[in-house]
Order: sequence, then structure tokens, then C-alpha cells
Amino acid sequence: MLTYAFGDDAQAVIATHVDKGHIHSHIVLNSYSLSGQKFYANKASLRRLREISDGVSKAFGIEIHPNLKSEGRSMQYNEWQHKKNGTSWKQQIRDEIDKLIGEVNSLDELLQLLEERGYEVKRGKYISIKAPGQERFVRTKTLGKEYTEESLKIRITYRDMGPGMTPTQDEQNNLSQAYVAVLHDVRILATQHKKVPRKQIITAEYSVDNDLDIYRLSAQMSVMNKYNIHSLGELEGWINEQKKQYEKYRVEVNSYIEEYNKLAGVLEQAEQYYELAKKSELSESEQLKMKICWQTMLANHIMTAADVDDLRSSAAGLNKKIGGLREKMSECRQRYDVFTDIQKTYSEISQEDYVAKLVEEERQRQEQMKKKKRSR
Repeated sequence: MLTYAFGDDAQAVIATHVDKGHIHSHIVLNSYSLSGQKFYANKASLRRLREISDGVSKAFGIEIHPNLKSEGRSMQYNEWQHKKNGTSWKQQIRDEIDKLIGEVNSLDELLQLLEERGYEVKRGKYISIKAPGQERFVRTKTLGKEYTEESLKIRITYRDMGPGMTPTQDEQNNLSQAYVAVLHDVRILATQHKKVPRKQIITAEYSVDNDLDIYRLSAQMSVMNKYNIHSLGELEGWINEQKKQYEKYRVEVNSYIEEYNKLAGVLEQAEQYYELAKKSELSESEQLKMKICWQTMLANHIMTAADVDDLRSSAAGLNKKIGGLREKMSECRQRYDVFTDIQKTYSEISQEDYVAKLVEEERQRQEQMKKKKRSR
């Protein structure tokens, strides 16, 4: 670990405390290496040391204090303690989102399900959530990078298509080569916090882990391999195909819904007829209702209770077909969203330096944080 963190010629000692409730390490370092290079301690170097230390701890199965970033701050100790004990409001919200994300097809649907389960949701520039019994709202972006609005949308979009598939490079093509190149650059950016040099030597510190960008790019490449997409033309063909399939299913669903509504209306009147027929005495309005129901039944050839059972079975069959088609529509919509997202990302990769864009976004974020600090 010390060699990886400080180099081969650094003089350093690491001491790990195991006599406390929380295992932690202390590092003593000669700031000058044997070759005379000076080590500069700053936020970036400290963050990198923490990441290396945490990585080693995880490899040995040691529970660590997760220094999760939230507007430039580490997780507070009391929040970490609550999380560890299972009493954290934030962790409760995270767990609920993780549980529901497999059941929804959009961010709006996710927020609606949260509200149905007693969570309060505020929609604005940022999404804020308050758990039942919690005093204050928390913004989803403070829950971690996987819970920002953009991250949640991506997790939902790629839920069934992206993760769990290993990209292969059996066929080299412009589309996949572009992804391989930018994935390599983003991985270096995430681990070394350096922008990969392009036409000239450029180094730019980048202080945010890029797990989301790597996840998104890897998921997109996996989808391209799964569907054998080797060119932009093939990608556009898939997009158009999903449009056609979606429209086909939509027309079919609407026709089935119209038929189902008709059967449901007849079934309702038939059930009302037999319900009224059980009564020994009927009021004038009930007699009139029974007569109307009978006329509807005759017009639809419903003469006996067995006919009503057949009608009920037909309605149930139609409802099942509608459900199946809606599921296919949802799958079409998901594939369409994924393919168009790939198209958009590839456009960004091919027209500009994708990694430079990430660096610039982080620079702007840091500038905004500095302005906020100065205004306090």
C-alpha cells in the first residue's frame, strides 16, 4: 500500500489501531523521498490515501468509515454511526429507493410509490424526501452519487439491459473502439484523478469518483454487444424499430381495451340482473333496472348463468392480453430510451473530448462550492 501511495523510495511507517471500536490507521511519512522528491499534503492527496486505504480494507473484508462525499464534506460520524446501527434516516431512504427501483419504469413512478408508502416528496430544482417520522427533508443528491436525479434515471433505464453483461470485443468497429478508448480514459480519471493527455500534455486534477460515468459507458457497450450493434446506422435502425414496435403494440392495446370495456359493461349489467333476481320484492326503479339489464344481455346473447361465466372468462383473458402487451410496450420504451441514450453519448464522444467535459463539470462544481463558502 505504501509503495503504491508514495512511490518506491519513500520512507514511511503505517500503524493500525485494532484496540478501538473502529479500526483505523496512522501514517508517518518523511516528506522527502530518497531521490529528493517532496510529498505535498493537500485535500487531493489525502483523499487519494483514503481511497487506497479503503480499498485495502475492503479487500480484507474490514468494515470502514465510508467517507462519502456530499457537497465536499465527508459523512458526519453520527450519520455513519446511525447507518451502522440501522437507524439512519438517509439509509432508510436509500434502502427504500433500492427496493422500489426494480419495480418502476420512470423517476415519477418511483417518487409516486415512495409517497404511497408514506414518504413526503418535494419536487423542484432538487428532489427532496422525508421519511415517515423524520423531521427534515433531505435532498436525494446528499444520499450519494447513485441517488442524484440523473443517476436514478440512468439506474432505471439500464436496470434490465445494462448491468450484469460483460462487454466483449470480438468485432472491432468505430462505435465500440470509441467506447473502449473513453472507458479507458474515464477509469484512469477515476483512479488517478488525472485527465489522459490527448494532442498535448494536459493534466487536470479531478476530485470526484466517476463510478456513474463508468457504469453508464460500460452498460451502453454491453447493450451494443448484446444486440450486435456495430455502427451508428445499425443503432438508428434499432431506434426506428422500437418506434414501430411500440406503435404496433399501442394500436393493439387500444383495440383490446375498447373490446374489454364493452365486455366489462355487459358483465356488470348481467351481474346486476342476477343480483336483483335473487330479491323477493323489487322497487319500481329496481324493476326498471332489471329490465334494462335483461335487454342488454339479450342483445349480447347472454341467456344463462353459464353464459355470464363465459363472458367473465373472456374479459379476464382480454385483461391478461392487455397486461402482456403493456409489458411489451414498456420493454420497447426501455430499449428505445437506452438506444437513444447511446446515440446521445456517442455523439458527445465523437464531437468533443468526453473526459475534458467531465473535468470541466467538476471545475464548475468546485467554483460554485467556493462561491457558497465565500458568501457564508
